[in-house]
Amino acid sequence: MSQGALVKRQFGHRARLALSPAGVRAADDQAHAARTMWNLLHAWWQMMPKGKRTPANADAAIRQARQDIDFLAVLPAQAAQAVLKTYFQAWKSCWEGRADAPNFKGRIRTVMSVDIPQGRDLNITRVHRRWGMVNIPKVGRVRFRWTKDLPVGKHAGAENRITGARLVKDALGWHIAFRVQTLQGKPDPHQGPDVGIDVGVTVPIALSDGETYEHGEWLTDKERARLLHLEQRAARRKQHRKPGARTSRRLHRTYDQIAGLRAKAKRRALDWQHKTTTVIARTYGTVVVEALAITNMVKSARGTIEEPGKNVARKSGLNRSISGEAWGRTVTMLTYKTARLGGTLAKVPAPHTSRRCSACGFTTPDSRESQAVFVCRNPDCGWSGNADHNAARNVLHLYRMGLALIPAAGRAVVRRAKRVKPAAAR
Repeated sequence: MSQGALVKRQFGHRARLALSPAGVRAADDQAHAARTMWNLLHAWWQMMPKGKRTPANADAAIRQARQDIDFLAVLPAQAAQAVLKTYFQAWKSCWEGRADAPNFKGRIRTVMSVDIPQGRDLNITRVHRRWGMVNIPKVGRVRFRWTKDLPVGKHAGAENRITGARLVKDALGWHIAFRVQTLQGKPDPHQGPDVGIDVGVTVPIALSDGETYEHGEWLTDKERARLLHLEQRAARRKQHRKPGARTSRRLHRTYDQIAGLRAKAKRRALDWQHKTTTVIARTYGTVVVEALAITNMVKSARGTIEEPGKNVARKSGLNRSISGEAWGRTVTMLTYKTARLGGTLAKVPAPHTSRRCSACGFTTPDSRESQAVFVCRNPDCGWSGNADHNAARNVLHLYRMGLALIPAAGRAVVRRAKRVKPAAAR
């Protein structure tokens, strides 16, 4: 680390909460109130003329809603202000072309969360080696798992402190994510070599120097059999449910068990991705990846009634495999980890990296004999080797030829969503 330049960095640390049944109900009520507040803001935004869509008018509408609707009062006032700030930030990101337009949040698919914007309200103390205590507004003092040292007490200061937190609920229950702000030295430039990366389904990560990173199934055979059994049980119970009838407690219990197994698989995938990307960021100074349009790659091949698609089942399986590998999340991890260690991440155009011979540059679809074997069809070359290794070498070649994609205005270029007007039209 260079001691000359100090920069502020924001980190997140997530810990599991040990809430009582009453605390779980209180946190659930706050999360539903926050979601309702978002939906009311969205309805207000669509109803108001453009000239009156200001934060001041929105704040007045929120205050009136908290007086008129009783169950919104369970949400702390600062958490309601955080919903307002997040909503306006979502529109700003949309106008800048970095995200889609905000929309209504449904009860089923929305992640339940509540923001605690003020770090001083948390009053964090450490009980002993494994547990700490935190104050949650309108819930009370709650224990949480102490898995990482936090800047509290004499360890906290203006340069190293907790600025806030966020409550998030998943299949394991409620967690708290602390926002930690610290002052760190700017890292020295990474002196490691350059490397190209090719991502795939059969071989998740292949490097241009011949190294590969692979993983097995995220669930064991017994766990996969259990998941299939639960999905079949849920389908049977849903089939026998009368239209319009409420979901039974047994079906809810089955859904919770399915979500628990899927969450276990996701945690194992995240663990593998974090460990793999950390090794790559520490080893190499410049990491080069393909600029993949993953959203277009996982589009359905079902087609229409007039023009039905071909090989729909096979394409659906490929889409599931691509989504399961989470290539975008891998690139995101590499982006901030390389920057934290003084390295850089570059993106290059993706077309023809798997068809080009990395030895002579001859490009043809016939050179890739199978998923793993590449044989150059150029009579003067005839190079053969691993197809993923060859693609990774081509990715690195594009970077060295100066074909790296340059972000506009220091940010990633994202295609604007359809039916979204540009900022000038608002």
